[in-house]
Amino acid sequence: MHIFKQIDHILPEFKSGIVTIGNFDGIHVGHQQIMKKMVAEAHRENRKAMVMTFDPHPKMVLHPDIQPFYLITTLEEKMSILEKLGMDGVVLFPFNREFAKITAEFFVKDMLWDKLQIKKIFIGHNYRFGNDKRGNDEYLKEFGRRLGFEVEVFDAVTVNGFVVSSTRTRDAILQGDVKEAARLLDRPYNLQGTVISGHRRGVGLGFPTANIKPDKELLPPRGVYAVKAEVNDQTYQGVLNIGYNPTFEDKKLSVELHILDFDEDIYGQPVNVLFIDRIRDEVKFAGPDALIAQIRQDVSRARELLSA
Repeated sequence: MHIFKQIDHILPEFKSGIVTIGNFDGIHVGHQQIMKKMVAEAHRENRKAMVMTFDPHPKMVLHPDIQPFYLITTLEEKMSILEKLGMDGVVLFPFNREFAKITAEFFVKDMLWDKLQIKKIFIGHNYRFGNDKRGNDEYLKEFGRRLGFEVEVFDAVTVNGFVVSSTRTRDAILQGDVKEAARLLDRPYNLQGTVISGHRRGVGLGFPTANIKPDKELLPPRGVYAVKAEVNDQTYQGVLNIGYNPTFEDKKLSVELHILDFDEDIYGQPVNVLFIDRIRDEVKFAGPDALIAQIRQDVSRARELLSA
């Protein structure tokens, strides 16, 4: 998959292709439905399928007062998922206040038509673009009739009777409903991170943990989760704790992973954690013995959930 950071650098073979435009945070099942159809259509017609997206997310530039604004996927994850979906190319626009001044008309005429000479564009039913907010499906259809490209609009996708969106997915994660998030994403929500030094209390308790420094800020709420952990190209079952370790009155939030049936030293190594289900809330115990008893129950419950 080719990644173009300047539209002027588009290779000739990527012109007259089929494109879609959007932020695509999370690349949830609604996004995937659009992309799978456009990839199939483009390849059937021997054309290129291409995504036009932005970095950073426009909200981070236009509404810096909204803090924090959590992203579901890192840029690297987004590119990896797009490639797995079969995309041939991505135009990654560096989004800043200057770019935000571009009108919908300029974007359509100069970028979509003059620079890319698109054959067709897929767009979500509620997507808008341009600093004047005029860019929507009807606007594109009007230009398509005048210039000669097709427009296909996708209606909202629903899961369990609710419209799928990046906001809904983000809310599910923030509420700890990682099973619902997985349904919306068609994959478990994940955290990648590096194993760093911790208090090493887990060894003394009989349940050694890897303290993880996550690569993104979007964390499920404090508590214990059944997870899968990808380490050194192998996948293991695990239990993840997010919290302040109230039994020991820690002041700093930690993300600690206990990998089941695993005894390797992985300090300094990358780990990818996949959230499968939530086990319980964070609890303060009377002492280490009560905590150990609860951890045994957590491990047993995690095995049940992960085996299912």
